[in-house]
Amino acid sequence: MADPQNFPEEMWGVEDPRITFVPELKKYAIVYTAYTRQGPAVALALTEDFHQFQRMGVIMQPEDKDAALLPFRINGRWALIHRPANPLAAHIWISYSSDLQHWGSHKLMLEARLGGWWDANKIGLACPPIHTPEGWLVIYHGVRQNAAGSIYRLGLALFDLNAPEICLKRGDEWVFGPQEPYEQRGDVDQVVFPCGYTLETNGDTINLYYGAADTSIAMATGSVRAMLKWLQGARLQNI
Repeated sequence: MADPQNFPEEMWGVEDPRITFVPELKKYAIVYTAYTRQGPAVALALTEDFHQFQRMGVIMQPEDKDAALLPFRINGRWALIHRPANPLAAHIWISYSSDLQHWGSHKLMLEARLGGWWDANKIGLACPPIHTPEGWLVIYHGVRQNAAGSIYRLGLALFDLNAPEICLKRGDEWVFGPQEPYEQRGDVDQVVFPCGYTLETNGDTINLYYGAADTSIAMATGSVRAMLKWLQGARLQNI
């Protein structure tokens, strides 16, 4: 819940929390969008029980959102995936920190494409990355503008485990899009937008929780192995 009295950066509310359990801290890291007077910013909170929260405030200034923390350090530093934006385009970036508060070494992680692509001009992280032996499996959303408005759909990319700014594979096609009536019509039409997932004990079955047309919450199930196999045929990336 937003706390604008003690945290003025939450003046206009909070949204899109992405939750990662961090074994080193024995806590859950909640990275969320705090709506400031100047626009959306990335904020961080830690909790052990989801009853008491240690708010650490804004860690990426406006305009920035669609963020998640990786569950363990990369080469001694924490890694944060986020999506700064400008009027021309919005790409996925990764930044590093030694203390979870001061971030630097900003690197472009995945670039929105141009032209008629399903993920042209604007992309962002969906749920937190999935750690696999092949790399970090990232489900991301892409937005295509057409005469009827925007369509939010999901695609897949794979990143290096030890240098997650390096994209190994990226699918050209989208894999999940608005299809059901509750995904096509609502407060914002044609939207599927995940922020979280759970994995079954078999380590493969994924339960993907997503917003549908900004009106309801839905769940879809899938297979991590199937997504990785699908990406085997994707092209190598040089970004």
